[in-house]
Amino acid sequence: MTAPEVEAVAERFGATPFDIENVFWSHRGELCTFDVMVQEFGLSTPPLERLATMVRAADTGRLDLSPEAPGLLAASLGLSRMYDDDLEQLSAGLLLYDAFFRWCRDATKETHNWPTNKVKP
Repeated sequence: MTAPEVEAVAERFGATPFDIENVFWSHRGELCTFDVMVQEFGLSTPPLERLATMVRAADTGRLDLSPEAPGLLAASLGLSRMYDDDLEQLSAGLLLYDAFFRWCRDATKETHNWPTNKVKP
């Protein structure tokens, strides 16, 4: 969908256009829309800032900003090929973003060691 189409649909349904040029919820300078949302909603925490860097890197093609960005980009593009329906893709993507957030929050120092060093019950 083109930017004018997004704006027309948003106007028709009383919605807010998102992630297109010249709207409030969009890229600003070097920041991607996810960065803008974290800032505007006052959600800045170390885990969300790390996730925002990953998202910005994947969303803007600056994969050097985050070593995890190529994986996020690959997963996001894979989801776009798996789902034609935007809402289905969004639902699947939310699980992906939740998983990346949890990794950012409490698993960044964990590795896959074999044998595992987790305590067995």
